[in-house]
Amino acid sequence: MKQIKTDLLLNLLKADSADYKNLETKEYTTPQKKQVIRSLMNIRMPGGLSGALLSAQDDYLRQEREEKGVVTLAEIPTLREQFGGQTTLADKLSLWKGDITRLQAGAIVNAANSQMLGCFIPCHRCIDNAIHSAAGMQLREACSHIMQEKRMRYGRQYEEPVGTATLTKAYNLPCGYVIHTVGPIVYGTLTDALKEDLRRCYESVLNCCAENGIRSVAFCCISTGEFHFPNEEAAQIAVKAVTDFLGTHADTMERVIFNVFKDSDREIYEELLRTLAADM
Repeated sequence: MKQIKTDLLLNLLKADSADYKNLETKEYTTPQKKQVIRSLMNIRMPGGLSGALLSAQDDYLRQEREEKGVVTLAEIPTLREQFGGQTTLADKLSLWKGDITRLQAGAIVNAANSQMLGCFIPCHRCIDNAIHSAAGMQLREACSHIMQEKRMRYGRQYEEPVGTATLTKAYNLPCGYVIHTVGPIVYGTLTDALKEDLRRCYESVLNCCAENGIRSVAFCCISTGEFHFPNEEAAQIAVKAVTDFLGTHADTMERVIFNVFKDSDREIYEELLRTLAADM
């Protein structure tokens, strides 16, 4: 059954593509076929999704989700459980290392680019690509619709500014919603303006949660990696922005998760949160 779902989606994606409809994949291994599936999803422009293609994709992605496994909030220790801390805040914060697309939180945060359509580079390792690939092609459709509406209001050259928060459904992800935010890009010197831009990303996402009744959210490491924001400074800004928000809006959130994927980021957050817990 697994192979049938994989082959069906692969063949439908090839038929849907003008450039790759004749790609010969009969001799491909299953991992190779899955890589082609993700690549064809990544490069597909929004528009014209057939019901058959969406149905095959959703069946395939549900299977992928089951194989990866869903992680619930109950499985992630709080700051109190991990590092100590005796205040209410210690029960609302968590650090978790792993694949953010596995989290069954109220929302997960996507570090988007200003075009807001996801990453078009096949199988790229950025968080934008990972989230769109696991959510399915509907997510690009939804983001495209939002951007079309904004371009009708603000002009054809409109790009999403840094520091906003845009809410979409999560589609095939186990979370409730995806919140997209465009972080600042560091080209050279890290300035106070860039730090403020990153702080606004976290504040906007948390305000979006409060406005939409979303009680738990998982933050990726916004602007690090491809956007070159120094990891340690980014983590300091993230922790301060979240704790400042919870200091005045604690009743709006049950859990805020700092999600990391690299050991180096885990070590940075562990040090910051251990110090924070000691002060609680």
